[in-house]
Amino acid sequence: MKVASKPASVSQSLTPHDVARIRANFPILGERPHGKPLVFLDSAASSQKPVQVIEAMDDYYRRYHANIHRGIYHISELATEAYEEARSKVARFIGSPCAAECIFVRNATEGLNLVAYAWGRQHVGRGDVILLTEMEHHSNLVPWQILAQEREATLRFVPITKDGQLDLRSLDRLLAGAKIFAFTAVSNTLGTINPVTELAARAKSAGAVSVVDACQAVPRMPVDVTQWQCDFMAFSSHKMLGPTGIGVLWGRKELLDSMPPFLTGGGMINVVEYERSTYADVPARFEAGTPAIAEAVGLGAAVDYLQGIGMERVHNYEHELAQIALDKLGALSNVTIYGPGIEHRTGVISLTVGDIHAHDLASILDRLGICVRAGHHCNQPLMEKLGVPATTRASFYIYNTPEEIDLLVRGIEEAKRIFKIA
Repeated sequence: MKVASKPASVSQSLTPHDVARIRANFPILGERPHGKPLVFLDSAASSQKPVQVIEAMDDYYRRYHANIHRGIYHISELATEAYEEARSKVARFIGSPCAAECIFVRNATEGLNLVAYAWGRQHVGRGDVILLTEMEHHSNLVPWQILAQEREATLRFVPITKDGQLDLRSLDRLLAGAKIFAFTAVSNTLGTINPVTELAARAKSAGAVSVVDACQAVPRMPVDVTQWQCDFMAFSSHKMLGPTGIGVLWGRKELLDSMPPFLTGGGMINVVEYERSTYADVPARFEAGTPAIAEAVGLGAAVDYLQGIGMERVHNYEHELAQIALDKLGALSNVTIYGPGIEHRTGVISLTVGDIHAHDLASILDRLGICVRAGHHCNQPLMEKLGVPATTRASFYIYNTPEEIDLLVRGIEEAKRIFKIA
């Protein structure tokens, strides 16, 4: 499976020296599982954390931990300032003109559920259409299934082509009567980069609201919501060098202002009486209870780190790694790679090796210190579409090297030897 592409210029990518400096920022890369150097190829599931993120969260807990927004004392004011500054950093990072459009949630899954609950239950009724794609993660599928069942709406799906791209030939017909078009920006299994701007524009023309799962896009490429022109977008911190337990739902301010609360309690209210309450303005309306303050600080530090590198360089370097991996893995016999060619994908590569089960392959690689993902990747319908029970997925990021791809190839060859596959 050899594919040609134009290499990125050195100035727009990472040099070996850059990668060596980056790797020095990740303490976990010094670990030796099973006595082998750690080769972490599972960043699509959750990326590792640089010391800058770890220290920012440690500094918060050591120096100014307090609840935010209501404390009339110094360290509470410091905590509030850091929390809201993290929101502003995120807004700038994704091109949002207004920090209040960025809602802190537990993860992208919660953000997508928030839209289904607070916008969908207001606007979707019997006979309406919710359009998805055949490559959606369960987080961008199950909430819409539940909404469709509750509202007696119809689910439709944009099909995929044999090489793992969206087949848009029937998109206008599929969008007829749709209230929502929810789709992933980048497939977490196939690595496919979808044309978000085009999809959002066509949704708008059809009178549908666009909801983008950007979990695999925001960490690895420049994202600008003003360019995408979508209506909602969700992503998680833990896939972009930040901590677990926090994510972001971005939404157009006028849409967020029109939506009722998703969760209720302290922090999201304006006036509470015994019989009724009024609700706070956005974003507080959707951030009930004590939020993930330390995690927001860590996310802000992760944004700083990625911006210091430059997202164009992040994307181009991952593109280079993906090209190397596709060439070397594609040269192996009895290896099937799923998804499009390099010009339409990121460094997320799913594969099968003969009749070796994905879990067995991952276990053999683990003994060699190589971490990959094995299973259906929260994409069970897609697995059925591909005709496989599971795949093994390697995903690359800024701290990976071409030498680690060589180790992956050797690990696959070792698995083939063990299972007597030519």
